[in-house]
Amino acid sequence: MESKPLVKLESIAVQQAEHTVLKNVNLTIESGELIYLIGKTGSGKSSLLKALYGDLPIVSGTAQVCGHDLTKVNRKNMHLLRRDLGIVFQDFALLQDRTAEANLAFVLLATGWSKGAAMENRIQSCLQSVGLETKGYKMPHALSGGEQQRLAIARALLNEPPLIIADEPTGNLDPETTDGILNLLHDLAQQERSVLMATHDHQAWNKYSGRVIECVNGEIHPYKSTVA
Repeated sequence: MESKPLVKLESIAVQQAEHTVLKNVNLTIESGELIYLIGKTGSGKSSLLKALYGDLPIVSGTAQVCGHDLTKVNRKNMHLLRRDLGIVFQDFALLQDRTAEANLAFVLLATGWSKGAAMENRIQSCLQSVGLETKGYKMPHALSGGEQQRLAIARALLNEPPLIIADEPTGNLDPETTDGILNLLHDLAQQERSVLMATHDHQAWNKYSGRVIECVNGEIHPYKSTVA
């Protein structure tokens, strides 16, 4: 049986504060893809990502993400969509008043897990997968920028989502740390998990192969060349 795409957008328009910020967007993402979303500041990259995880409304067209109809997502059912997505932000968005482990526990409890061995095992597994197995006791401020972003990626992996959405995940990192984060995201896409990453880093897709799409004036187009 042919598998359905993780993302299927057909002729969608997206609004923010009554302004149309994206129009006539068509996009399909299959399982196991690494996709780079590029474009100038203000072109609509972040708006597209916000639409995919339910923060901006789809006002026309059809939009399916991980089996969810985005046109029917609201505050009451958004948590169901978010369970199937992993979201990584440029500024890490960690809870600063609790340890790395407690940051992960907070998300698991919020998505329906119960305290116990299964939850603890999942936390340790995710920390290990990003190389932070010895840092779980640390507060976020005691971690380097790269370690904080690795923790954010561990958080995104907690519920084993098929799709990771990353908004400029290396924007606040130095070049050496950036390389490690890109390598980690590339490895995730090799595990039949798709990664959609907005980025300004033109070096990224030269080293880590993937499909490149470009946001121009609120529309999405294939980039003029695809990395092989």
